[in-house]
Amino acid sequence: MSAGPKTINVVQAFTSPGSIRLTSLPPLSLYVHFPWCVRKCPYCDFNSHEAKDDVFPEDRYLDALRADLERALPLVWGRQVHTIFIGGGTPSLLSAKGLDRLLSDARALLPLDADAEITLEANPGTFEAAKFASFRASGVNRLSIGIQSFNEAHLKALGRIHDATQARRAVEIAATHFDNFNLDLMFALPQQSLDECKHDIDTAIAFAPPHLSLYHMTMEPNTLFAKYPPALPDDDASADMQEWIHERTRDAGYGRYEVSAYAKPHRQSKHNLNYWRFRDYLGIGAGAHTKLSFPSKILRQARYKHPSTYMDQALSPDASPIQEERDVGPNDLPFEFMLNTLRLVEGFPVHAFVERTGLSLSAIEPALVEAEKRGLITRDYERIAPTELGQRFLNDLQELFLKDPQS
Repeated sequence: MSAGPKTINVVQAFTSPGSIRLTSLPPLSLYVHFPWCVRKCPYCDFNSHEAKDDVFPEDRYLDALRADLERALPLVWGRQVHTIFIGGGTPSLLSAKGLDRLLSDARALLPLDADAEITLEANPGTFEAAKFASFRASGVNRLSIGIQSFNEAHLKALGRIHDATQARRAVEIAATHFDNFNLDLMFALPQQSLDECKHDIDTAIAFAPPHLSLYHMTMEPNTLFAKYPPALPDDDASADMQEWIHERTRDAGYGRYEVSAYAKPHRQSKHNLNYWRFRDYLGIGAGAHTKLSFPSKILRQARYKHPSTYMDQALSPDASPIQEERDVGPNDLPFEFMLNTLRLVEGFPVHAFVERTGLSLSAIEPALVEAEKRGLITRDYERIAPTELGQRFLNDLQELFLKDPQS
């Protein structure tokens, strides 16, 4: 009998020689991707597909998720999962029964931390009080709500399926059933003024959410906005918005701990911190990405993106849901580490670079010297962190750690 894809992946991961040496494995998270939404937003570049008449194969997709997770188990055997994030798409389209089944399968197959943060992304256009009460009863203890704006005109321009009234109602329902929730908003929207930006942020803060994610609008490739770009505020106007946001959130008791993330004390997103601290995550679902560490290598995987292909591959005994798989080599590790950790205002402890990459700090010393010379980082024997200038020009800072493949 020939070995299937699962057996080959596991054996290679644990026995083939690698180019690094890790003394310990980092904490592990689980990401679950739900690929359907009611309507594709013109700015969205995530792996999402419109569910015609709000219909999608829920049971078959849940079967595929379980099969995917079962195949991946040998790669994470015995490792405790500290956070779960169910993202999309619009995972709040799941039925209460379906969400309960998903979390039950995860608990049955994985050693889940008793205090695990379990987050569900939700669209205000899909909020039903009874349904979200059921989500809470099933174990979801954190919501991330895609508000984007409380302004009617801007919501229409963004192609959102909810209106301003639904946005407010969604936050009220969330606050009733959850003591931990995040509001996603964007600024520098098409034709948005500074006063309109202020009104959005003030409205959000009035609900006292424990966490805010405030994103600068960007034109992502392969989106409708990239093909037909709307008129956005100029650089000076968007900079004014960002500066005001920093001051307003600080005055309201939120600490900015990442480029776009603001939190009340002890309410930072544990799942996102797991990414930004270059820890491990297993991703299941259509288009999901995985990063797993082993004693001598770091492995990355990507699942098939199209839901139908993903389900066919995951449910076939002779196939695999994994479309791409590669080792992250020592040439790429410094950039990948810095791409994540330099997003954090606090930066990272010096020892974390060695622990997470298996490389000596000397591998990035020339880039560190250059970054310090340009005033983009501060560092001492314990910690390396971006300065305010480094945060403002983060792409330039991160690019210093890109290596020429020939070097």
